[in-house]
Amino acid sequence: MEQIHANLSVSISELKKNPTATIKQAKGKPVAILIHNTPMAYLVPADVYSAMLDILEDYELTEIVKERRKEKDQAISVTLDDL
Repeated sequence: MEQIHANLSVSISELKKNPTATIKQAKGKPVAILIHNTPMAYLVPADVYSAMLDILEDYELTEIVKERRKEKDQAISVTLDDL
């Protein structure tokens, strides 16, 4: 059985019956949506999703910086006055 990464889980049929009640019951935490007792999706609050996107963007930028550091020998040295 797959690990569930949420304190609350509901079946898809439960979610369809009363999505608002599920969201209220979650109290701002993620909800695992199960199909045949297997997590198929996670319902996360909008602010959590936004924070996740910010973290992913930071990670991607970090990877770009790491790649560009490898090209440091090709860099042209400038001072702030040159700019």
